[in-house]
Amino acid sequence: MAKFKVVTPAGVSYTAPGAGYEPELEALAPLGAEIVEVAAKSDDEFIGAGRDADALYAKGRPITKRIIDGLLQCKVIALGSVGVDSVDVAAATARGIPVTNVPDTFIEEVADHALMLILATFRRLTTMDKWVREGRWKDGRPLLHRFPRLMGQTLGLIAFGHVARAVAVRARAFGLHIIAYDPYVEELVLTQHGVEPVGLGELLKRADIVSMHAPSTADAHHMLTEEHFRLMKAEALFINTGRGPTVDERALVKALQEGWIAGAGLDVLEEEPVAPTNPLLRMDNVILTPHVASASARFDPERRRRVGREIALVLSGRWPRSCVNPSVLEKSGLTRWQPYSMERGPGA
Repeated sequence: MAKFKVVTPAGVSYTAPGAGYEPELEALAPLGAEIVEVAAKSDDEFIGAGRDADALYAKGRPITKRIIDGLLQCKVIALGSVGVDSVDVAAATARGIPVTNVPDTFIEEVADHALMLILATFRRLTTMDKWVREGRWKDGRPLLHRFPRLMGQTLGLIAFGHVARAVAVRARAFGLHIIAYDPYVEELVLTQHGVEPVGLGELLKRADIVSMHAPSTADAHHMLTEEHFRLMKAEALFINTGRGPTVDERALVKALQEGWIAGAGLDVLEEEPVAPTNPLLRMDNVILTPHVASASARFDPERRRRVGREIALVLSGRWPRSCVNPSVLEKSGLTRWQPYSMERGPGA
């Protein structure tokens, strides 16, 4: 019989059908932990199957307060994503349960994707490709003659976390001037990265390209509305590789349709998968990708290993590395995690 039980929703996977849990079990198996998939249509069914779980591996299914309160001995809720909006973090905090995520396993991929959308949107890549295929070879040059060179343009970053900082490194190589808005990051951090700190209104008015990187939190929900898009330049571009709900999508559609801004490159939408009736699908000035910015051969196994490690740390009595509700740790009875030392060994 396994020493620890880790429950996870069945039928929810970001990997190939039938794939096992080998990456997660690299850290969990030595502790005698097993991962049990729970197929349940209702919260009550899920609670009934997972009531005695030591940990919850959350993926896909909304983890409600009802579920959290029903898992009587759950010590940690772990997600294999940056966003934690699928979990009622307040309910977990009230129960003293740490909620972990993986905020730093795919920074480079998302930064690459953001820059790709910036370049493709700025140079009207999909329009150029379409016109070549339609035999409109000579039409491309006159269109691009209307736009300035990329070097010297101003890139505005909304939020300045790991991804935005990696985007700044890449964008600087293209000669972009970079400004950023983030009320939760000290100005000194921005200036140390060669980025000019500004307010949100100033960023929207000055930026030739606006790139959204805010997380999907209650504070950031519909952070950009109609009034914000009206502040932007008519020739400005909007890029989003963060979270769809940070933007009022109806306002963005209106801004694109009525020419308040020139175009957009979007990896995330407010409703996913995108509805076939979404007006964005029929806009030539919009480039869309299906929420794949983080995807790479390295990403999936590494994030899954990280989930296993976080759960294993808590089950072995130590703090997790990434905790979105750190206030619970001081009262948890867990030992503060220590980095690996060649002399002292891991966690010494």
